[in-house]
Amino acid sequence: MSIRYLASETSRLYKFATGGEHIIELLWGDHLTVMASGVDGGRHKVHARGRTGYVDAADVGDESLLELYFIDVGQGDGVLIRTPDNRHIMIDGGFKRASQPTGKNAADFVDWKFFKDYGMDAIHLDAMIASHNDADHYGGLSDLLDVEQEAELDAQSVTVEKFYHAGVAWWKKEGGGRWLGESTDDRKYLTQLMGDRDAVLAALQTNADAALQGEWATLMKRVIATTTSTGAPTPVIRLSRETGALPGFEPGNSDVAITILAPVEFTIQGQPALHNFGSSESHSTNGNSVLLRLDYGDTRVLLTGDLNSYSQRALLADYADDHSVFACDVAKACHHGSDDVHYKFLATMKPAVTVISSGDTERHDHPRPSIVAASAISGHVEIVGDKLLSPLVYSTELARSLDLGKVSELTLSSDNGAVTLQGDKLVNASVEAKVRQAGDLNPSSVTKNLKDAYIVTGLTYGLVNIRTDGKRILCATLNEGKKTWQVKELKSRFSPEE
Repeated sequence: MSIRYLASETSRLYKFATGGEHIIELLWGDHLTVMASGVDGGRHKVHARGRTGYVDAADVGDESLLELYFIDVGQGDGVLIRTPDNRHIMIDGGFKRASQPTGKNAADFVDWKFFKDYGMDAIHLDAMIASHNDADHYGGLSDLLDVEQEAELDAQSVTVEKFYHAGVAWWKKEGGGRWLGESTDDRKYLTQLMGDRDAVLAALQTNADAALQGEWATLMKRVIATTTSTGAPTPVIRLSRETGALPGFEPGNSDVAITILAPVEFTIQGQPALHNFGSSESHSTNGNSVLLRLDYGDTRVLLTGDLNSYSQRALLADYADDHSVFACDVAKACHHGSDDVHYKFLATMKPAVTVISSGDTERHDHPRPSIVAASAISGHVEIVGDKLLSPLVYSTELARSLDLGKVSELTLSSDNGAVTLQGDKLVNASVEAKVRQAGDLNPSSVTKNLKDAYIVTGLTYGLVNIRTDGKRILCATLNEGKKTWQVKELKSRFSPEE
């Protein structure tokens, strides 16, 4: 067997070596495990996307792409990156499963990717990054590392080469509760930052002078229990602009260069410090998100975490000599499409493609209409003839869909036989459902008479695929009606010298 990749924009995975009956549609760059080569240019037998079938030999090639998966986690973020040399980076994961309306988060997609798509028993991440310390970002990371939830995953093990974080942490507050730790007297800078593995170990001790708090502490306990592929303890590393490049992804040493643009670090009385944004703690947790720029060939991608208007204004000041560092082809929208955004920062980014990670059962009303509009009018405009190529604005929430069906029959089976209720008799039957809003710890109960009830018969997750060879960018979502890929394509516009 050999590993190859889909070379065409899309191609059918056929059920048989001949004929037109097909199973699914494949997408450019899809991982193909070739089990048998076609004869005389015929179809190869392959394993792809968890299925085994046949693909036309002319559609099979050897080029591996940079792949970004913007995962539908509801409220929150979850991004899986696969580089052309087959390294994997996971950034955020949504709320933990127990706080998810669907019971799913990014951990489940990563499990599917490795176990079903790749056919591997182990999940191996070269890097795991918590963009900041909000639960709708790190909960899925915690689930993936939780060995007590092994039954939730098909893969048998998870290894992580390095764990990265932004430095701002939740600390136990004297007298109860939590806070972001000490700051300077003028409250302009946060000075109590979480550090490396040894510092995290010390902060997890029962008698620690400064102890980590709550679910953030739980995540860090799981990180400390995680190992690398060689069995060594996973290193814990704080990221800031001072880091420069993500270790192992330095310009010139890797096809994909990853630069840390934020949080911006300062030195206060010989110690590292970060901006303290506004009076609300959420302004500082969001505002100090890790800001990453990925460069591959002529393609630039900007991953923004939950940057807000406070931090975006600060970034324009901190990078006053060179705002061009924020310009990109593809951007993950800041803060799920919240309108707490500085328009000048969006105009500086000027992406051709914006991906909004949203889907919060209306609790926050994301994405806001003004931000969808702002993402469009601030984006890179390209029109060919009468056709708009860019800007494009995607939302994981809008890409998601449900198939609904009205209950027509209820059958109750037991050792004494089966009882079936239909039509008006369904009025005598009711069900109780547990309804959970995004982030809720305790669901509410709803009772519904089955005569008027609808059930979910299918769910299409709002995954947004971005793939590039460094020259050409392909954006794809699944057309749930036709079960085919809805594809948009554009050209990268940055040369490595820029």
